[in-house]
Amino acid sequence: MTSSSTPGLARFNTLADNVAIAALHEVCASAAWGRAILSRRPYATADALLAASDATTAHLTAADLAEAMAGHPPIGRPKPGDPVSSREQRGMAGASEELKTEMLELNLAYQERFGHVFLICATGATGERMRDALKTRTGNSPEREREIVRTELGKINRIRLTRLVQDS
Repeated sequence: MTSSSTPGLARFNTLADNVAIAALHEVCASAAWGRAILSRRPYATADALLAASDATTAHLTAADLAEAMAGHPPIGRPKPGDPVSSREQRGMAGASEELKTEMLELNLAYQERFGHVFLICATGATGERMRDALKTRTGNSPEREREIVRTELGKINRIRLTRLVQDS
């Protein structure tokens, strides 16, 4: 992102609130996050928007994090018909059936342990890297895992916000 204002950012700043909140919901399913980002418009720069996202993500409650995670499909099973989900999980697209089966089993074990989907910023990650992270993180304490999830959510939100305000 550049530090200057762009046409994409100007467009975002002037969207009707209901349109902007719908676009923000596609970035992050937490209603509290979306309301906070919306309430700070207009943004002078894309960097200011990303900083607002980081600050908001850092202060999400456990319930807000759960709501945000509920908007993410399990790794290896992108949301059908959703090009964003497929693009973000591209690292699993060419995975072997063995790796896909292993990911399904690991995802289920993770969900059973923590009560929510395994969240990782999958953009640019291979299936093997995601599998290894899943294996490692399943051993975390719930408190440690919640902070990792918060960090991963922040990365995902930044990528999606960047796409949202890109010039088109």
